[in-house]
Order: sequence, then structure tokens, then C-alpha cells
Amino acid sequence: MKKIVFLLGVILFISCNSNETTNQQLKAAVSDQFLDRVEPTNWWVGMKNPNLQLLVHHPNISKYSVSINYSGVSIAKVTPSTKSKNYLFVDLTIHKTAKAGKFDLLFKNEGSEDLLHTYELKQREKPSDQYKGFDSSDAIYLITPDRFANADVTNDNGSVNSKTNDTGTSVYFLKETTINRTDDYARHGGDIKGITNHIDYIYDMGFTAIWSTPLLTNNMPRSSYHGYAITDLYEIDPRFGNLADYRALADKLREKGMKLIMDQVANHCGSEHWWMKDLPFNDWLNYQENFEQKGDLVRSNHRRTSNQDIYASNIDKMGMQDGWFVPTMPDLNQRNPFMANYIIQNSIWWIETIGLGGIRQDTYPYPDKNFMSNWAGAIMNEYPNFSIVGEEWSYNPLLVGYWQRGAKNKDGYESNLKSTMDFPMQKAIIEGIKEEESWGTGLVKIYEGLANDFHYTTPKDIMVFLDNHDEGRMFTALEEDITKAKMALSYMLMLPRIPQMYYGTEILMDDTANHGDHGLIRTDFPGGWSGDSMNAFTGKGLPSEKLEMQSFVKTMLNFRKNSKAIHVGKTLHFAPLNGTYFLFRIADNETVVHIINKNENPLSIDLKRYKEVGLTGKTLRNVLTGEEFVWGDVISFKEKGSIILTTKLD
Repeated sequence: MKKIVFLLGVILFISCNSNETTNQQLKAAVSDQFLDRVEPTNWWVGMKNPNLQLLVHHPNISKYSVSINYSGVSIAKVTPSTKSKNYLFVDLTIHKTAKAGKFDLLFKNEGSEDLLHTYELKQREKPSDQYKGFDSSDAIYLITPDRFANADVTNDNGSVNSKTNDTGTSVYFLKETTINRTDDYARHGGDIKGITNHIDYIYDMGFTAIWSTPLLTNNMPRSSYHGYAITDLYEIDPRFGNLADYRALADKLREKGMKLIMDQVANHCGSEHWWMKDLPFNDWLNYQENFEQKGDLVRSNHRRTSNQDIYASNIDKMGMQDGWFVPTMPDLNQRNPFMANYIIQNSIWWIETIGLGGIRQDTYPYPDKNFMSNWAGAIMNEYPNFSIVGEEWSYNPLLVGYWQRGAKNKDGYESNLKSTMDFPMQKAIIEGIKEEESWGTGLVKIYEGLANDFHYTTPKDIMVFLDNHDEGRMFTALEEDITKAKMALSYMLMLPRIPQMYYGTEILMDDTANHGDHGLIRTDFPGGWSGDSMNAFTGKGLPSEKLEMQSFVKTMLNFRKNSKAIHVGKTLHFAPLNGTYFLFRIADNETVVHIINKNENPLSIDLKRYKEVGLTGKTLRNVLTGEEFVWGDVISFKEKGSIILTTKLD
């Protein structure tokens, strides 16, 4: 018996060592060799969609065959480029049986040396349904990173030679490496760590999410700071940091219960994008022949209504959809199926890699709208609780509503897009607060603007704002009047919407010197640079008016953060009367009242008009002052401004 046990032990020992040897051999079998580019740079097992299309870019690669020897992964199709010898598109099927690990893609061509590229399938960090997007309980802080805070001066120039990706497979020289804070269109040095280092400030202010304008590489010769002319869709711009920095930002936000929203661009790339000198197909870009023949570039006509207009001519539709946004931003042709796959997979790659809490999609009406439906649909199918907001820079609510998921569009179009940006309400609030009161001006514009919510599928999923990186600063638009600014902001924060605030709005940053100028809108945040005379993060050196506004915003946001009535409550408002406008948000045991009073002189309002709200005899607390008020027959105002009341007394 002892001999049998001994023999079994020997067998088990040999077997275990044999398994370890096999595992080591499997690991050792990976070459750790890499081609010029294979994108996406990695993928994951366990995705709902088992299909993956690799873009392979390497000298003469189109002449090679490709094979894989990895359990659970098979090649479905290989497509060489029809224009360049340097591309292959490899369609893989990642079966449910596939395990996380590395394997080699083997490329063979008779008479040439074999080529290898090590590819990795990773284990997912969490299931698809655990990727939660932003909603009406959130308040979003929008940042232009180059202008927010410079925490790492060593990356200001992106280093002398900057790596094209985080694995360091190749290097190139950046075309803009100087810092000039006196030039509104130059780089100023803000970076990802500058945001990360000030998360506590953003959290304490009451924000629950950060949306940063694009952080991907813009290797453009000038004005590269804004991020919208992307030259590498898989690389963090070295002047902002690296992939690890971006992930660290997301991780720290998660620790605070906050979300990171990524700004993405499906419509165009930068003219210095790496593929512009070697395009894979004749239809990779719109109006590609004009570009290649060095002819006149066809620019977009910007007639966004052509997407919905039942009378629109084909030439107007094409002019909107296919024209280049600006000469330095080539228009991508999403009707090319390889381009379509590339963009969709890139979005998913960033969601998984960073653990995003949402996407903001730039220039939403400009790409092919059927593709945009497929793009949003692919993301929402994979991540059913995710959120995407699309930019529709139109002041017509009919156009904005068209793009929202579930809209009853006459043409049957389904966008799959959860959220759109509320430019109509932004315009209505600014004009309503600024204008003199009359039958058709002033507060009635806000009232009627909100009345348009009947057109939207889900108004609470729309993102409202008063200024952003493209629109002129709110404080300037409201004639640098802090009372008007408070009225506008407090009203915005009470709406059945997802509010977004631009960095610096809380301290009354302005663009008065040249209202609407993009470089000036994106002014440096005081205290973000060593030696700044003012520091908005600490309050040092800030004028009293700026401190007052900062405190006001902090109080409002932190109140909103804990108000179910504002997040999901019923909305009730009354037509403006005598220069006042009453809005109510109502949930189970909470009613929030927002009152705008535009009268300069003392005024009393009869409250019997608002009897249907059911507040008579109830005690309410003033959110800003803490004072209590019993809702009776009359409310009196001593001066112009906003009053915010809540039935929650603690």
C-alpha cells in the first residue's frame, strides 16, 4: 500500500511539474515581437459581441497571410487594403471558450521572413451591466485640461522625443512643444495630474462627474491644446501625461463615487493623423480625391437641419455630412465598413481600459447618421446602463429632440442616444434673465423653453449648461452681474436635467475682452500654475465677489446632490407674473421651490395662486440662508434675486 501511495505521489509530482512546464512553454512561446501598428492594441474575453476586427499597419503587410494558434480564437476573414500595401484587416472570432492570455499573430509571405505580433486578450474587470453612466442625479464639471492646472512641468513639451504609445514601440517628434501662457491659442501646460490633484476641490464643490475635453494626441503644428484634431486615437497626448495617468484619474474619481466622461470625436481626425500619409482605401475620408489631388477642400455647409428636413436636397445633405469641419480636420467616411468598425471598437476600448462613466460625442449631427445610430447602439448593447451625450449645437428643440433615444421621428430614425445637449435651454435662460420683462421677452422665454419638454422622450436625460468650451462665458453674457448669474445658475440646477458647469464659472471667469473668442473662453484657472497671484482652489487672493459666487455654487450643488425631488421628482411651474417665476420640484416627502424675482424694488406676491402645490401651512427652509418660512398667503421680496426653499428642514 505504501508503494502504491509513493508511486501515486511520484506520478502527481511529475504531472504537476509537466503542467508547469507546459504552462511555462506556452508563455515562452509568445515572441514579444510587434509590428508597426495593430489596433485595437488589445481586447477582452467575455464581451457580448464575439467579433473583433484588427487594423494591421506594417510595410508590405498586405502580401502576407496570417494565422493564429490560440484556443478559442479563430480568423473569420482577412482583407488586404485596396489602396496601400501596408494594411491588412483581420477579422477574429473570440469564442466563449477563449481565456485571457497572450498569443502571436503569424504573418507569412513566400520569399520573406516571417513576421510576428504578440496580441493580448485581457480579463474584464467587471461585467457590462456594472458600467454605470451619468444621470439626472449628477452634476458635471467640464474642464479644458491645458488650461486647468499644470501639475507636471516635465511633460510640458512632451519630452524631446515622445513615444507614440505607452509600450514605446516607436517615437516621433511633436510639432508644437512650446508653452506660452500669454497666447490664448498656444499650449499653457495643464495636464491630467493637474486634474487628479484637485479632485478634492471638485468633489467638495458638489460635482459628481468630470468631463474633460479630449486628451488624445493632437500632433498638430499649432493650436493643439484644445484636443479636437486627434492624430492618434489610441494614445494620450504626452503633454497631458500617459495612459497610466488617465487611469489614475478615473480610479481616484471612483474612490470618491464620481464618474469620468470621455470626450470623443467620430466625425473627423487631425490632418496630421498618422494614416493621412498612407490611407488604406479610396473612401477612407470624405472628399478624399480632392485632398489627394491637393484640390480645394470641400467644407461642411453646417446645415444641420438637413438631417431632419423632409424637403432637403441631396446636395445639401451631402454638404452637411461629407464636408470637412475645418481644413485641418479631415472628415472621416463612416460608410466605409472598416472605418465604422474602427471607430466603434475604439470607443469600447476606452470604456474598458479606463472604466469610463460616460462619453460625450463631439459634433453629433455631422457624421453619417445611420452610422451614429449603429455606434451608439453597439455601445449601449454592450453596456446597457452606460450614458452617451451628443453635441447638437442647435437652438431649435425639434432638432435636439430628434437625436434622443425613443423619439417618435417621422422618418423612423432611432438614434440609440440617451442624452443630447440642451443648447435651446441655455439660450432661453441667458436671454430670459438678461432681458427686460414684456409679453414676449424676459422670464417668459425660460417658461416657454421648459414647456418644450413635451417634445423630448426623457427630459431628465438631457444635459443642460450655461456655458462651455465653445460658448461665451456665462458671466459676460449676463453683463457681469452676479445677481443675474446666481439666478441663472440656481434655476439651471433645479431643472429636470443633467447639469454641466464649465470650470471657472463658479468664480465668475469671463471673456469680456472678446466675448465668444475660443482662446479667451478657455482661460487659465487661477491657482493651477505655480506663482499664480490668485488661487481659486484655496481662495487665496480671490476678490470677494468671486468668493461669494464660489460659496453660492458650493451650497447649491451640495444641496442638489442630496435632493431626490430634483433628481427624479415631478416638475410644476407657473407662467411668469409681475416679474417673478415659480418652479416646483416634487417627490414623495420633499418639495423644492425655486423663485426668480426680477424686481429691483420690494414686492409681495399672493401665494393663493400656487395652492395646487399643497404647501399651505407648511414650514420650508431657505437653502441659502437656513431661515425658515411658513407658506401662507403672501411672500415678500426685498430685492432682486433667487429664493430656493425646501420642505426638508434638516
